[in-house]
Amino acid sequence: MLSLCLVIYSQFMASVRELKKDIDNLIFELISDCFVFGGLHPENKAEEVSGIISDAVGLRNDLISRVNNPVRNDDPKATRAHFQLVKKDLFTGVDKLFERLSALSQKKK
Repeated sequence: MLSLCLVIYSQFMASVRELKKDIDNLIFELISDCFVFGGLHPENKAEEVSGIISDAVGLRNDLISRVNNPVRNDDPKATRAHFQLVKKDLFTGVDKLFERLSALSQKKK
């Protein structure tokens, strides 16, 4: 029984680890795209780009905090729902930030 619990725990921890890596990779990709955009268009829009970067860092910190502090109860369905909500918030948040960056590149000067 103990070995089964350890296997389940290690699989759970692996998925948390992968979720943290996904959060970092997507946010750092967004920040990288912001720096590339800022390097290609240095003449203006620096405030908007820095705002997107600051929002991305805030989103990352919020998501990592939520992953590190899940709801503590004995219901595995609630825990699973918590992590699915974090994953959904990650994709919707990053998508909105990428849309903001895309809108900057399409704005008329």
